[in-house]
Amino acid sequence: MGRTVPVGEYPNKLLGNLVYFKDRIAGVAWLSDLIYRSGQVVTMRLTTKGRFAVTAMIDLALRQQRGPVTLAAISERQNISLSYLEQLFGKLRRHELVDSVRGPGGGYSLARLARNITVADIIFAVDEPLDATNCGGKGHCKVGRSPGATTCMTHDLWMTLNRKMIDYLDSVSLQDLVDQQRMRQLEEASRAQHAASGEAPMSRFPA
Repeated sequence: MGRTVPVGEYPNKLLGNLVYFKDRIAGVAWLSDLIYRSGQVVTMRLTTKGRFAVTAMIDLALRQQRGPVTLAAISERQNISLSYLEQLFGKLRRHELVDSVRGPGGGYSLARLARNITVADIIFAVDEPLDATNCGGKGHCKVGRSPGATTCMTHDLWMTLNRKMIDYLDSVSLQDLVDQQRMRQLEEASRAQHAASGEAPMSRFPA
């Protein structure tokens, strides 16, 4: 269920107050969740294309140091259909985000450094639409339009939100997500170690 935020708190509530690293990453899902428009709650969610593509790219970036990573292995670890991954990685390869190696020992690797790939790159590569307007940004609004006006009264507001969403997604790199995952793995290992010894673990993330 998405978080409800009053209209007046956009966009600062979504972007300006994301102080901690974990909050910045969580903002990717937050921004795509729910927005207000003309007094109604309008759903705007990333589809499985965008979510699965980002997840698969994190998995790939975490493991490619040992050689090309197979889609079958990603499919098994992340519980994503192999045929669906093949479609996604075809698009990622065409956008030069991944390279493929054929034959025995083949698979996929990143075509760029992880720090040079953004969440926006991945999402747009798999044709994931991110649009807060009803008109698809074309300006031929049919609802909420004043007599004689070409666009609805809130068109500029939602176009601005579109730009801020893209700017935010473009500010989070694949390396950011990989680093977060590694920190999480270290914290889980630390918790398990301290649980075995009966000690309380120290959290790596701010409360």
